[in-house]
Amino acid sequence: MTITAEEAKAIFPDEVVTHAKTRLISVPGLDKPVAFITIDNGLDHTRPSTFGPQSLVSLGAAFDEAYAAGPAAIAVTGKPFIFAVGADLTAVEQATDRSQGVTIGQLGHEVFKKFTDSDIPTFAFVNGAVMGGGLELALSCHYRTLASNAAAIALPEVFLGLFPGWGGTQLLPNLIGANDAVTVIFENALNQNKMLKPKEALALGIADVLFDSADYLEQSLLWLSGVVRGEISVPRKEIDRGDAWDAAVARAKGIVHGKTKGAAPGALKALELLELARENDLEKGYAAETEGLADLVMSDELRAGLYSFNLVQKRAKRPAGAPDKSLARKVTKVGVVGAGLMASQMALLFIRRLHVPVVLTDIDQARVDKGVGYVHSEIDKLAGKKRISPDEANRLKALVSGSLDKSAFSDADFVIEAVFEDLAVKQQVFAEVEEHVSAEAILATNTSSLSITDMASKLKHPERVVGFHFFNPVAVMPLLEIVRAEQTDDATLATAFSIGKQLKKSSVLVKDAPAFVVNRLLTRFMGEVIKSVDEGTSFEVADKATEPLGLPMSPMILLQLVGSAVALHVSETMHGAFPDRFSVSENMKKFVAAGKGAVWQWDSTGAQTVDPEVQALWEFGDSPLTGDEVKTRALEALAEEIRIMLDEGVVAEAQDIDLCMLLGAGWPFWLGGITPYLDRTGISEKVTGKRFLAPGVASVPA
Repeated sequence: MTITAEEAKAIFPDEVVTHAKTRLISVPGLDKPVAFITIDNGLDHTRPSTFGPQSLVSLGAAFDEAYAAGPAAIAVTGKPFIFAVGADLTAVEQATDRSQGVTIGQLGHEVFKKFTDSDIPTFAFVNGAVMGGGLELALSCHYRTLASNAAAIALPEVFLGLFPGWGGTQLLPNLIGANDAVTVIFENALNQNKMLKPKEALALGIADVLFDSADYLEQSLLWLSGVVRGEISVPRKEIDRGDAWDAAVARAKGIVHGKTKGAAPGALKALELLELARENDLEKGYAAETEGLADLVMSDELRAGLYSFNLVQKRAKRPAGAPDKSLARKVTKVGVVGAGLMASQMALLFIRRLHVPVVLTDIDQARVDKGVGYVHSEIDKLAGKKRISPDEANRLKALVSGSLDKSAFSDADFVIEAVFEDLAVKQQVFAEVEEHVSAEAILATNTSSLSITDMASKLKHPERVVGFHFFNPVAVMPLLEIVRAEQTDDATLATAFSIGKQLKKSSVLVKDAPAFVVNRLLTRFMGEVIKSVDEGTSFEVADKATEPLGLPMSPMILLQLVGSAVALHVSETMHGAFPDRFSVSENMKKFVAAGKGAVWQWDSTGAQTVDPEVQALWEFGDSPLTGDEVKTRALEALAEEIRIMLDEGVVAEAQDIDLCMLLGAGWPFWLGGITPYLDRTGISEKVTGKRFLAPGVASVPA
């Protein structure tokens, strides 16, 4: 299905084209030159090279030119620090017809297969980041070298709601074995898009050899010469297509069900293609990839996944409503009030990212010592795993200290409190801190639900107070809700956003409203599920009701993770603010009073049952709901709450709600956070009278 450059441009006129250029170079030991193809979009490493239709046509033409020269070998590499990071997803977003999906799939296969079918040896010199279609190009070559500093190696498609559609599902399991391919295609992708390190890629057999970055291309060419001359042989794994393949498919199914509950079409299609790859028939496999890709391109789930991807990659980097960054003040020392687990996690993050002194305070020396000790032990663990050098470990440990006296904050520019979730306690803490810090020092609170305006109301300088809400675990969860109270000034806010960026968090500006975004929505959602149990629905039915959404965990497991006492406290706070929409379960009060943290218990075989003590203390009504009714009630409540939040101006747009749910609650990309799902199921219009997003924004254009 060869197409011309003009036809490719007509498909996607706005493509940032990755040009492929061929040159012939002499290599010691070879009589003929090596045809060397470089793929480069002309931009720096912050804009990685991708493949749209025009880029694929350019690569195909470069290969043809290389092949026609009759070289000893053909090698392909990328621009500095980047090999290629896959398909240009904008082309997928702009597709309005299934045939365009077919074209995208066929064109990628046609061009990459040139490297596979070539009777001249082909080499991928993977000199930097390589993901998705970039890795599929490398897999399509006969041999692969890898730079030791390659920053990102992955097939992330299943995470996005897609599947590797340019040969990845067929080539990888037949190169490294089905089980290891399951790790890359399914397990890593569905664990927050985990990347491979170069040594891991080498161990798996994705790369044939690893070279240091300093003279990477020279070493790669010398190695190529050895391979071509027959002096270097490259062993390949013997692939077990019997019981081992069966076990790998079973493991993949377990991962997909556990992570998506069958709600992600891309993951389900990837399972089918993994099974098909057992036949090792590339023509058949590639045809199936193309058809599957065309189907997905015209699915709302994929469009929602691409919408999510854009939110995380673009909107999160340019937070809506953030003040000009030039207003941000420099932070040379951080204070943390409290030395418990959350405070200690924050201290560790500030030290690792800001490299400034951090001082912890608490009410007694034992707590202070425990907090400082936690930071030291976590740094030692990092050093033990060789993630930091011994020298860096010593430098980081020297940055943390503890004190019982808040005068230790006298030269701090940023002080954050993480004490008990009680307004009076937090007001007292801030009043004490204000006595010691400069007039411009920022006071931040990690409160999850309390009013920051009230917290600042008794201070001499309420304008320097800001909400800085982390999610647990602090080091892992990427969201930071930055909350502007009524008197927070622009300099304070700009500094908060600057720090958030330095901490490598994605920050969203939130109005000072009860429980902000994530906790408000989760509390409303959970409240409806708990209410259904109170009314007589069994725990089993209620907990499985939301499974079709593919959420990261069920409501009762979420309750266990958050902590029943915390969940009850937030629900009471929300009931106080909005008594008509947020209720407080009397059963939950008894649950917490009894010291219970979990509904479920597990026996030695892993079988899950309701804790008999919980079953006994819970008073059930006589109006049970079906699973569908529980799900509908919870989703309708979410739609109502989101519309109210948008009308109140809690965030700038529905996109910010979705960004918060993606990054703060781990809700799936294929839901688009939540509003695209509410739109496509008709719940938005049923409850609020209108959609949250325009048709085509996170759905297939009408």
